[in-house]
Amino acid sequence: MRIGHGFDVHAFADGDHIMLAGVRISHNRGLRAHSDGDVLLHALCDALLGAAALGDIGRYFPDTDPRWRGADSRTLLARVLELLAERGMRPLQADITVIAESPKLTSHMPAMCANLAQDLKLQADRVNIKATTTEGLGYIGRGEGLAVHAVILVADDKA
Repeated sequence: MRIGHGFDVHAFADGDHIMLAGVRISHNRGLRAHSDGDVLLHALCDALLGAAALGDIGRYFPDTDPRWRGADSRTLLARVLELLAERGMRPLQADITVIAESPKLTSHMPAMCANLAQDLKLQADRVNIKATTTEGLGYIGRGEGLAVHAVILVADDKA
């Protein structure tokens, strides 16, 4: 087995929603990003790539490449999962923490977990998403953006 950790952060920008785990969440701002800005899926992609020792998301989907402008991050995740499968690896469990003062995410958690379970081809009890704040401290506490930590356990069937 292998373990991967991913971290991503995006600053708030003009907009009326954010994307988290493929779920559109109404908000008074959007996120500054080249793709759809799904910071949760970006952190998860980095965790998966890390578990497979394949670098990071920027290697495969650089923000300088116009092909990825506005891209659905679930498409990026699908490609990362293909890269792992080509190497005989598959996800076993995901644990993700969203760090944000706003928006409140509790009502969106079931849909977010369902999307991840579907995308990762896991049972629902193998996917955990939780949210916390920074108690008003730092750039997140000031409402400048949000961040995500993702930890993934991956089976290496070729080991």
